[in-house]
Amino acid sequence: MCIAGFKKKKLAINSTPSSFPHTHTHFQNRLSHTGSRGTGANPVTQGVKPEGEGTHPGRVFFSIPRVKTPIGMCSLQIVSLHFLKTRVLHLFYLIPPGVCNLLNPSTIYANNEVNLDEVDIYGFDYDYTLALYSSALDAMIYNKAREFLIQHYKYPQGISRYDYIPNFAARGLHYDIQKGLLMKIDAFHYIQPGTVYRGLRPVPDEEVLQLYGGTHHVPLHQVSGFYGKGPKMKQFMDVFSLPEMTLLAVANDFFISNDIEYDPVHLYKDVSDAVGMVHIKGYMYKWIMQDLEKYIIRGDETYAVLHRLVSNGKKLFLITNSPFSFVDKGMKYMVGKDWREFFDVIIVQADKPHFFNDCVKPFRRLDSNGDLQWDKINSLDKGQIYKQGNLFDFLRLTGWRGSKVLYFGDHLYSDLADLMLRHGWRTGAIVPELEMETKVVNTEQYAQSLTWLQALTGLLERMQMHRDPESQKVLQDWLKEREELRAVTKNLFNPQFGSIFRTCHNPTYFSRRLCRFSDLYMASISCLLNYDLSYTFYPRRTPLQHEAPLWMDQLCTGCMKTPFLEEMTHIR
Repeated sequence: MCIAGFKKKKLAINSTPSSFPHTHTHFQNRLSHTGSRGTGANPVTQGVKPEGEGTHPGRVFFSIPRVKTPIGMCSLQIVSLHFLKTRVLHLFYLIPPGVCNLLNPSTIYANNEVNLDEVDIYGFDYDYTLALYSSALDAMIYNKAREFLIQHYKYPQGISRYDYIPNFAARGLHYDIQKGLLMKIDAFHYIQPGTVYRGLRPVPDEEVLQLYGGTHHVPLHQVSGFYGKGPKMKQFMDVFSLPEMTLLAVANDFFISNDIEYDPVHLYKDVSDAVGMVHIKGYMYKWIMQDLEKYIIRGDETYAVLHRLVSNGKKLFLITNSPFSFVDKGMKYMVGKDWREFFDVIIVQADKPHFFNDCVKPFRRLDSNGDLQWDKINSLDKGQIYKQGNLFDFLRLTGWRGSKVLYFGDHLYSDLADLMLRHGWRTGAIVPELEMETKVVNTEQYAQSLTWLQALTGLLERMQMHRDPESQKVLQDWLKEREELRAVTKNLFNPQFGSIFRTCHNPTYFSRRLCRFSDLYMASISCLLNYDLSYTFYPRRTPLQHEAPLWMDQLCTGCMKTPFLEEMTHIR
């Protein structure tokens, strides 16, 4: 059968062999002579289980045979696999590694083995760790920063016509300061095609290649420092950065749309300063304190976590960059007026990350009104409030060192990096986006798309050596379909930038940092309520590429064992 004739016939295939007896028999007979590994078993039917056999009656299972396919072989095998590929599409019973419909958004994920029984001291950041905020705060920050940009920096009034776009940006993106481009970069420093934006408009991949000297690779070690703050490339790592990224895109878009000449470097600095003024001038603090119920969410869970830890004899401390008056009002709302009794040490306006990596600023004590005191600090006492300071004095005064300390924060650089790399504390990253991303992964559409994408990638890998015209045409069709599937899976998370954890197949740069700087990560600290305080978190054995055939039983955290994976081993 010619490949064109096969393609026409495959369109009529449905999920039962009896529906296409001639096509099915034809490939049974033809494949029986291709030489499947081991015996002369028919490679199409060897994976079929009759109804009533196994745990899922009526389901049909296929395994694609491992067949030697030397260069120069006829296209029979690739056509046969094209047929089997269509069967997978219609059945949707093969679940690829890491995907299932039982992922729990309250799961704690482990990058490193952590035994909670060995942890005696728990530390916390405040914003987006103890206190989670509603998305309404993002719009308020954006609106006020836009107002500053127009009134204080004299930007055109037309920018005020751009409202906040809630789902435009995503955490972990990079911004090229000199080119004015927002983009997603993977763990290997490559730009993900289709995720580069100038203003609110995507930049064609061909233009991106021209802008970066014919490559998608960005030498981040040359253009950005350890904390991702430039001078040429900025990485936006915290949840507060979403309004800033959106305002950058909006301002760029306004100048481009109106054909106004501007310097992207100046625009970046002005937008960054405008957003900073929202925090420095205390607007964000004022909004939240005026309407705690609107902006603070899940405060009862924060109380439950702190109460449980203290009831089990754990010591707690708080290190935050926020001012005492703001923290005090929020904690009273979430925990109660006696919230300070939960903590052995409370430090505000700590100036992280400098708190963790220099020893310049001394601790200052605040009185009950939040006013600075002048006494020398020789101990850090329970019930007192301290300002500034540094980690070296903190370690000297408390003696809290090493893996018996577990600190939680949302910013991978400011909160966690130095603690893990320099001081050996255990670290827990708070990633609120996990909740939404888990919901997407649990959808049938995502499972089906990823199943198909994985199967397609495996077929391309195995059949790429066929050079005859018919096979090359099929391979080109598969490559085109693979790109379409990648776009589908990306858009399920965010139409512009996709998942914060993946760029197509590779982890994102954000994921790489998340794995490097956190022992554990979770959507919120309330996830701790699901685990006993003597629980040991074991990271799943992530396969190296040469180990891939051995890892099929170690797939998901937070869900049951994924079924039917024997069938996938022969695809990928």
